Amino acid sequence: MAQQARIGVTGLAVMGRNLARNFARHGHPVAVHNRTVSRTRDLVAQYGDEGVFLPAETAEQFVASLERPRRLVVMVKAGQPTDEVIEEFAPLLDRGDMIVDGGNAHFADTRRREASLRERGIHFVGTGISGGEEGALHGPSIMPGGSAESYAALGPLLEDIAAKVDGVPCCTHVGPDGAGHFVKMVHNGIEYADMQLIGEAYDLLRHVGGQKPGEIAEVFRTWNGGRLESYLVEITAEVLAHTDAATGRPFVDVVQDQAEQKGTGRWTVQIALDLGVPVSGIAEAVFARSLSGHADLRAAVRGMPGPGETWLDSAAHDRFADDVEQALYASKIVAYAQGFHQIQAGSAEYGWSIEPGAMATIWRGGCIIRARFLDRIRAAYESRPDLPTLLADDYFAEALGGAQDSWRRVVSTAAQLGVPVPGFSAALAYYDGLRAERLPAALIQGQRDFFGAHTYRRVDREGSFHTMWGEDRREVEA
Repeated sequence: MAQQARIGVTGLAVMGRNLARNFARHGHPVAVHNRTVSRTRDLVAQYGDEGVFLPAETAEQFVASLERPRRLVVMVKAGQPTDEVIEEFAPLLDRGDMIVDGGNAHFADTRRREASLRERGIHFVGTGISGGEEGALHGPSIMPGGSAESYAALGPLLEDIAAKVDGVPCCTHVGPDGAGHFVKMVHNGIEYADMQLIGEAYDLLRHVGGQKPGEIAEVFRTWNGGRLESYLVEITAEVLAHTDAATGRPFVDVVQDQAEQKGTGRWTVQIALDLGVPVSGIAEAVFARSLSGHADLRAAVRGMPGPGETWLDSAAHDRFADDVEQALYASKIVAYAQGFHQIQAGSAEYGWSIEPGAMATIWRGGCIIRARFLDRIRAAYESRPDLPTLLADDYFAEALGGAQDSWRRVVSTAAQLGVPVPGFSAALAYYDGLRAERLPAALIQGQRDFFGAHTYRRVDREGSFHTMWGEDRREVEA
């Protein structure tokens, strides 16, 4: 009998190819397939010595080469291409087989696909995979959803190829249907915020602190040796230290300042609005990328009046970098707090029973937002599973309290000198909004009742009320 593969990968662009190689390197015979047959042949020709690859030129050959229950990983572009691949392979599968979507699908599409395939007896496993092409090859963070039954058959293979931290795989069963892709979406939203905050820190050190990119690279290297240790801070130092070979200028100065996005950050904000969850820091990061891309608007406004002062005096320089470090750490805490709040809200809305601490655990390695303080987040949820927000945890509350003077100085200095810091500012406003005794929402409720008779609630008794604003202003029970 011909050898069969434990798992198969269809879609052999960079991510799919590297994922297939990862399985093979871990001793799992892997079937490989691509609509463009030459890509399948090239994979086997270049990397065939890394393990057992079973190449297939047709969908039928591919499915026939898989042991049962068949585990078929789809690594194609999200949207219609994914649906097309599903419709190509589903008729060839039997009850109990599974299709694993490792792309960046919208979780609502995953829920639709899972429900449809479940009726046919096929497991659909929407799986978030973070770490880019290097992670796919050397060990990503993996966030599979789907049924518990499918994870029992698939999970051991995914855990085997995932990144490991302290011997623990960065992979766990997230929850039913779209839970895996939902968590990956929020992960990417946090990633947007983290990158924006790091960008603002760089901008402040350069245009307020007066440091050059190479000098700022050393600041980030120092920060990466402390509580800010993370993949993103690490690579920021590498990017800032890089010199453009063609011009001899700092690399960061020859790159257009227009950031692109693929949509997951935008989805995070859209879904947060649907859930009624304030993710203002993530939203500002998304909007900052959008603003950067509107070159015509920026050109129309460039040169308009700004502040008279654009530089710190020399006496303030010494402590400014320390203040920025405090502001970056505090704002980073807020970004993660907002993301975990959204995960908890989504879990409650869709009945997923996601464990926030488990998400912090699998994000400690392999993924783009891996960072030292994820251990702190994991510990916070382990000690208090019902924690309403990370800001209420003793460690993070103390960290924010200790950072707030520096945080406020950074935001106010940026405003005085005309340096945009939407991420830092939004994070500070979120912190102040949560800790405030009273918010102006009381006035807004009064305005709504005045113009639209939308009613309001009182602080001193139960019920809803309306004031007869256009008459004698007496209060009536709604």
